[in-house]
Parts: sequence; structure tokens; C-alpha cells
Amino acid sequence: MTNPSQPAPPSAPAAPPATTPRPVATLSRELADFLIELSITLAKHAIYPEKHPLLDVALDGVANRLGTLFVGERDSLSIGVARRQLIIEGVATDPSNPVLKELAQRLHEHHVGAVKFVRGIGRDELGSALAALAVDPVRSEKPIGLDTARVGELWQHVRFFPLTYDRLQLIEDDPGGKPPGTDQMASGRATQLWIGLARAALVSDHSNPTASGEVPDESTALEPTTVARAIDEHQREEAYDQVIVGYLLQIGEELKTAEGPEAAGLQRRVSRLVGSLKESTLARLLEMGGDKTQRRRFLLDASQGITVEAVVDLVKAASAAEGQTVSHSMLRMLSKLAHHPSTGGVRPKADPSIRDVMRRLVDDWSLSDPNPEEYSKALESMSSLRTVSEKSPNAALPTECEPERLVQIAIEVGMMGPQIHAAMVDLSKAGRADVLLDLVERAPSDEAAAPVWEFLAKERVLESLLQMQRVDMPLVARFAKRMGVSAVPTLLSAAAVFEDAKTRTQFYDLIQSLGDQAGESIAQRIAISPPIAQRELLSLLGRLSTLPPGFSARSFLENDEALVRREAVRLLLRNPAERDETIMSALSDTDDRVVFAGLTIAHEKCPPAGIELIKQRVDRGELDSQLRTMGIRIVAQRRTAATLSWLVDFVLTETQWVRRPKLRTSTPEMLAALSMIATYWGSDPTAIKVIRLAEQSKVPEVRAKVAPARRTSSPSGVAKSE
Repeated sequence: MTNPSQPAPPSAPAAPPATTPRPVATLSRELADFLIELSITLAKHAIYPEKHPLLDVALDGVANRLGTLFVGERDSLSIGVARRQLIIEGVATDPSNPVLKELAQRLHEHHVGAVKFVRGIGRDELGSALAALAVDPVRSEKPIGLDTARVGELWQHVRFFPLTYDRLQLIEDDPGGKPPGTDQMASGRATQLWIGLARAALVSDHSNPTASGEVPDESTALEPTTVARAIDEHQREEAYDQVIVGYLLQIGEELKTAEGPEAAGLQRRVSRLVGSLKESTLARLLEMGGDKTQRRRFLLDASQGITVEAVVDLVKAASAAEGQTVSHSMLRMLSKLAHHPSTGGVRPKADPSIRDVMRRLVDDWSLSDPNPEEYSKALESMSSLRTVSEKSPNAALPTECEPERLVQIAIEVGMMGPQIHAAMVDLSKAGRADVLLDLVERAPSDEAAAPVWEFLAKERVLESLLQMQRVDMPLVARFAKRMGVSAVPTLLSAAAVFEDAKTRTQFYDLIQSLGDQAGESIAQRIAISPPIAQRELLSLLGRLSTLPPGFSARSFLENDEALVRREAVRLLLRNPAERDETIMSALSDTDDRVVFAGLTIAHEKCPPAGIELIKQRVDRGELDSQLRTMGIRIVAQRRTAATLSWLVDFVLTETQWVRRPKLRTSTPEMLAALSMIATYWGSDPTAIKVIRLAEQSKVPEVRAKVAPARRTSSPSGVAKSE
């Protein structure tokens, strides 16, 4: 990893000191340069005072680097944070890199587990976020990671995710010298890697305390099944996935060479973790884990110290991530060997023959599946291990066939009856509604699947899923998209129950995906919702391409909540007929956030009455510095002598004794007015005097405001009257 000004050590997943250096996946030059630039700029914010010229230069550099990363299809950039390294696009940076290590430590001290930059971020927003990060968390009122609700409203294109450590502590060696238990680990690198992975998984675990009201102890929190459940039920945020992938890559390297009791503990835990993860989750994590070379290296490293079952699970997941096909017969044979070893018990560790099979499988899998698709599905279904569920007491006839197979047969032959209904009831009560939905989606026709879908609708399965302690959002989305806009009222009611804004956002994203017809249900619910929900629902309406017929947000301009008024302004501005009136309403508001929304639109074209209103509010000092600066630029749209005189008052004053004009102290308002004078009135005699004084100023930023305008000035720049 390099810096434009100085070289830096290459970034790579951390490895034990005793390992031999091997080729690793590295970051692209663009990402590496951005991280270096970000770290240096953040350090300068901590050193130099606000508005220092060097900060502007540094901020321009990191903003330009970030802007180049959003060229193309990338809509966001997520960076995971460990204690001494960063994880980005599945690659962990070198913890010995002093520049990136300092950046990771600064984020870590702010309790930030991950940071996400979203396309559309501006220079000012980026600078504000970096300035907040530069503040020592000890001196700040609250670290950023513990204040995400507040900072989430400050910056729309920079999101910080918390990483709390109150549920886990580092396991230390037993002072009594006792060896660790069968599933415990001594303190060391392997332990730290496992605890780091558990932290990254559990930080996204929004589970409530247990029924007894007690938080699970550390031993429960560190259990592989607990970690796997947290990863499976993660509400899918790429920033946290980056951290999990980074730790998996390091654990794979550790399994390659680690020995002793601690390594054995890590092997047991990783094997149980892989076996507990859903195949889709494991495939997605492997897909994020860098390029093919890095992914295959992880598979080979991990296979050195895990059980046969875990090796098979990794092969299946890797084949999905690679988009390649592994022989079903091979996988079935390996699965049978894993569950029925010749020694009479499950092997604690993959033997050399399994490792050799793994190596040959991943070295060159390029052949397509030789089996016909339907034949492969049949073989896979028949060979999978299933547990026959208990028979329903009201079953019409006893049977040894699994409930899902009964329903599948009924769909294919087009016959339903009491036995099939009992099988569907058994699946529903067992919490396997997803199996029934799978059968509906794979049915040969909608008509054949209609009885099963009617059963799911009658049983109100969607409502049941939404009432669960942990909502399976991917499954809810599948049901909702099949139901269409009729699911919108149910989804809105469910979203209102959650206090977590992130969870509500996932519901709103799902509702938006159902189409513009959802707008009618959204509009009906706004009036009966609390202010925070009103703001979110108005924002959701704004994301639709068309508003519901007859809906108007004008009544919300008088709402007591400023953020509700702001969203109402944004909706009303979509109607050209109401544009000028809405701008005037926003500019008259008492809340700066609403005024900012009005100024943003007025910057394109402001009605004459709006310009007068802005001048009055600026003169009375009712707006903060940023809004006054925006207002000055908007007023300059009216290029009259009166406007020039008004702008000159921000730039010039008189000396106390001789009464000669002189420049005022450099402020954002003064610089904005000076820039407008030089840009639009460069040939006016009064403006020329102002520009000459600015050119003689000792302040670089003052001279910079007039230099471009002077170079491009021409007689056409003479002020014109309206």
C-alpha cells in the first residue's frame, strides 16, 4: 500500500510471525491511496485549528480520492474497524502500517465498528465528519460510536456503526495455572482472533435479554452457535460483513500453522461455526473474501484444522461463490463419509486425504454440471439428511414421508386432501413456513401452487413472521413481494413497533420496492403517526416516482416538528406550481434545517420576494454562518447596484481615523460576498476598488477569491439592472 508522498507497508491479512510470506490479495491502488489520504487528513484535523489553510488542502485531497471511488457502479464504500487494522473489500490491512494503524485506533477509540461513505457525499459533509472524529473521545461529550442516533441526522452520506465491548472481555490465562477445558482457549493470538470475530458478529445482534431478564454471560456469547446465529440473522450491512470476513481470513491463516491447546480450541470452534452457519450465509461471506486466489487460499488454510463436515460445507459454499459446480455424487459421498466414518465416530480434524480432495477441487473447477437439472435436484433431495417430524394427532393417515415431500408431491399431481393439509400445519407450527414458500415459488404453475398459498394467507404467516422476536427480513420480503401492495398496511404497522431506526428503514425499503401504488396506504397512515414516523413516512413518499392522487403535504408545513416540516417542503417542491410559495414558507421557518432545504432549492432560482426575505434575515442575524453564506450567494442572483452595495458592506469598512476603506476580517460571509462581487461585478468601478484591496491582502484565502474572476473578467461582466 502506497502513499503519493511516501511509501507504506503493503496491506494484507495479519499472519502469525512464524509463517512464511506468501502472495496475498491486496487492495487496489485507488483504495490504498484513499485510506492513506483519509488517515493523514484526520491527523491534520487533530493538529491544526479549525479553518486552517492546510486543512482545506488536505480535505480537498481526501474528497477527490473518495470522489474517484464512486465513478462507476459503486454506490457506497464500507470500512470495517479492528483495534489495529481496517478491513475493506474483504482485505485486512497490515497492522504494522503506522498510518493505517493510527486511523484504525482513532476510530476504535470512538467505539466505531464500521464506517460507510455513500455516493453523493459533499466536501462540507466530509469535513464535518472528520472534524468530529478528530476530537479526543475522552474530551468529547460522547464518542461517535455511542451517539449514532444524533450523528445520523447530521450526516446523510456518512454512517457510523457502533462496536460495543460491554458483553465480551479478553480471556486471560488462569492465574492458578489450570489448563483450559475441552472447549476453552488459553489467552493468545487464536483467542484474540476468535473474540474479535465474536465481537464483530454480536455487535449486529439486536437480540433482547432472555426471558429471565439476564444478559447471556461471556461463555454463552463466545459459543460458536451463538456467533453463527448472530451472523445468520444479521440484518445485512456490508460494513459489518467486512469485519467478519477480515477475521475469517486471519483465522484461516492461523489454522494453517497453529498448534497446541489454544489452536485445538480454535479448530473446534471454527468447525462448529461453519457447521452452524446457513449455506447461503457462508457462500456470501466467501464471495466477499477478496478475489479467487485469496478465497481458495482461505479454503486450503482452513481445511488444515477443521472437521470433515466443515470441509464439505466450505466446498459447497465456495462452489456457489465461484459460480462453479462440484459433482453432486462427490459431495454426497463426502457427506456420507463425514457422518459415518469407519472409526465409528466423527473425526475431530480433516485427514490428509480430505485435504487433498479439497486442494484438487478448488485448483481447477471449470466443468459444467454433467447431470440434467431436474435429475440433480432429485438426487440432492433424496440424499439430504432429514429428521422426520412428529406426526400431527389429527393426521388422516400415518406416513413415514416428510411433510415437505408430501406437499411437493401434492403440488406436482394437483391433488390436495386432509393429509396434505395436516402436513402443511406441521410445517407451519414447526416454524418452517419458508419451506412452503419455496414449494410455492418452484411450483410448475400458479394454479398448482394456489392451495398452498391460500393456506399461508389464511394462516396469516406474514403477520406471524413480523411478531417474532427476531424478524427474518429476507423471508418477510419474499412473502411481501408475492402479496404485493396488499402487504403495505401490515408492513407499516410492523415498522411502527420497532424503536431501532435501522430496522424501520429496512421495512421502508421493502415497501418502496412494492411500487408507487404503496403511496396511498403510506399517505393514509401519516396523520395518525407520531412525529418521528411522520417524518419517515413523508420521506418514504418522496422516494416514490409519483405521489398518491389528491395528496398534499401543505398541512404539514405548520407541524410542531421541524424535521416534519422539512420533509413536507421537499415533497411540495416537486410540484412546479407550488415552488415559489413553498420556498417562501421554508425561508420563513424558524428552524435552520427547514431554511437550509429552502435555500438549497432557491439557489437554482429564487423568486424576488424570496431574495428580499433572505436579505432581511441575514441583516437581522437570524441565520447561522453557513445559511448566511448560502443566502449571500442567492441574493447575488439579482445583479443590481443595490445588491452590489449590500455585498460591499460585508467586505469593506472604514479606518477609524482617516476614514479610508479597508477590508473586514476574513469570515465565511465576507469571503462569499467578495467572491460574488469579483464574479458578477468585475468591471464595476466600485467592485474594482474592492478587488484591488483584496489583491493586496496578506490573507491567502482573500486573494484566492478574486484571482479567478480577475483572470476571466471582461466588459460583459458589467452589472446589469433588472
